[in-house]
Amino acid sequence: MSFRRGVVRQSKFRHVFAQAWKAEHCLDDVRVSRVTWDGPLCAANPKLIAVVIEAGGGGAFLVLPLAKSGRVDQNTPTVCGHAAPVLDVQWCPHDDNVIASASEDCTVKIWQIPDEGLTSPMSEAVVTLEGHSKRVGILAWHPSALNILLTAGCDNVLCVWDVGTGELVYQLSDAHPDLIYSVSWNREGNVLCTTCKDKALRVIDPRRGTVLKVREKAHEGTRPMRAVFLADGKILTTGFSRMSERQLALWDTRDLSEPMVTQEIDTSNGVLLPFYDPDTNMVYLCGKGDCTIRYFEVTDESPYVHFLSLYSSKEPQRGAGFLSKRGVDVNKCEIARFYKLHERKVEPISMTVPRKSDLFQGDLYPDTAGLEPALLAEDWISGQDAPPILVSLSGGYTAPPSKCGTLRGRPKLLSQTNTSPTSTTVPANPMAVEMESEGLGHGQGRRDVDGGTERVKKEEDQVSDILTEIRALRALVLAQGHRIDVLERQLARIEDGEV
Repeated sequence: MSFRRGVVRQSKFRHVFAQAWKAEHCLDDVRVSRVTWDGPLCAANPKLIAVVIEAGGGGAFLVLPLAKSGRVDQNTPTVCGHAAPVLDVQWCPHDDNVIASASEDCTVKIWQIPDEGLTSPMSEAVVTLEGHSKRVGILAWHPSALNILLTAGCDNVLCVWDVGTGELVYQLSDAHPDLIYSVSWNREGNVLCTTCKDKALRVIDPRRGTVLKVREKAHEGTRPMRAVFLADGKILTTGFSRMSERQLALWDTRDLSEPMVTQEIDTSNGVLLPFYDPDTNMVYLCGKGDCTIRYFEVTDESPYVHFLSLYSSKEPQRGAGFLSKRGVDVNKCEIARFYKLHERKVEPISMTVPRKSDLFQGDLYPDTAGLEPALLAEDWISGQDAPPILVSLSGGYTAPPSKCGTLRGRPKLLSQTNTSPTSTTVPANPMAVEMESEGLGHGQGRRDVDGGTERVKKEEDQVSDILTEIRALRALVLAQGHRIDVLERQLARIEDGEV
C-alpha cells in the first residue's frame, strides 16, 4: 500500500485512535446473516441497533436497544415479516423508531419500533412498498425531506417513495442497463449518484428522471464499485483496477472526465464499503471479509484524500453498522463508532481523538444533522430543496421518546397496516367527530369546559388530517403529471425513430 508521505500535514484528525470495546460490552450469540450480498447488514442510531440475521423460511432482523450488551437469547423476538432473506436495513434519519428493510421477496417494508425494543415478534409492517420485480438490495432515505425513501433492485430500477402515503412518486427504469451497485444522495437531496455493473458512475436528477452526468469506466476492474456524495458536492468512489487492485478515487461533479485523485489500496478482493462523516469530512473504508477499517480525510489540498490510519484485528467482518453522529460519546471525544459483525458477535469499535481536556471539544463536533426534517415530502416533490437542519452536540445528545406515529406529515402511517400501499385513508365524518366529542346520545349534560377543550382539540386534529390528505393528493397529482411527461417524451422518441 503506497500513500504520499512528506511534510507533516496539520490536521486534528491525524491521530484518530480506533479501539474495540471490551468483550463484556459486545453482543454475543447473534447469528449474523450469511446472505451473499455486499451490504453493511447492520444499522445503528442513538436508540437502537438493527442486525440482519439468519432466519429459516423467510427473512428477519434483530432490533435491540443500543445499550444492550452480553449474550442475546435465541428466543429474543425479531422483525420477521419478509418472505425471503433481508438484504438491507436503514433507520429513518428523522425518526429513530422507524426503520426500512429491503428483501429478496421484492418488497420494502417500513416498521415502527418501540423505544425499549421488541417484546414480541413483529411480522406486520406499518407500510409495504411493492414496485420492484426482482429482489431489492439498496435503501437510501432522503437526508432532509420527511418520508422520502429511495430503493434500488436487481431489476435495474430506481424507485422513490413517499412512505407516509405509500405512494411510488418517481420511477427510473431506463437509467441503468445493468445491476445497480450503490446509491447516494447529495447533501441537499436534489441529485444522487449511482454505480452500476456497466462500470459507469452516474449523477441523476430523480425528479426530472434524467441522467445529468455519466463517467464510463470510473474503475477499470470488473468487481463491484461503490460511490458516496461528499458535503461539498464531490463524489468518492471505491472499485478495482484492471489488475484487480482495490482503489479509491475522488471526482469533481463539474467535470467527470478525469478523477481528481486515484489511490491504490491493496490487492484484496473484498468490496470496499465507504462510510462518510460530513461533519469531519472523513471517509471510512470497510471491506467485507477484511480484518481492517481504513480511514481518510478529504480536504481541498492536493492530494485531496489523505490516509490517516487503519484499525486492524484478527477476525474478518461480515458487515458493519455506522452509528449516527448523534449517538457518539462527546465526553470521550468519540467522533465515530462502528458495529463490526462477526459470525456470532457484534463488536463496537470507537474512533476517538485523544484530548487532555474534559471540556466539550467544539472543533471536533460541528453542528450535525438532527431529527427535524427541513422539508415535508410534498415540498420536495414539488421541487423545493434544503440542506438538513443542524443541532449542537454540546453537552451530549439525548434521543427524544418515540413519536408513536405522530410524525408530521404522516398521520396515516400506523393506520395503513392492513391496507394496500397505494390506498388513501378518508378522514372521518366531521359531524360524527363533533357528535362523539360532545357526547350526544350519552348524556348531553356532561358537557363542561374539559369536554369543550377536547372537542376543539379533536376538530383541530381533524383539520390537520384533512390538510395532510390534500397535500398528499396534490403531491400524487404532481408525481403522475411528471410520469405522463416522461411517457410522452418516450413516445415521441419512438415515433421519431430514435428508439
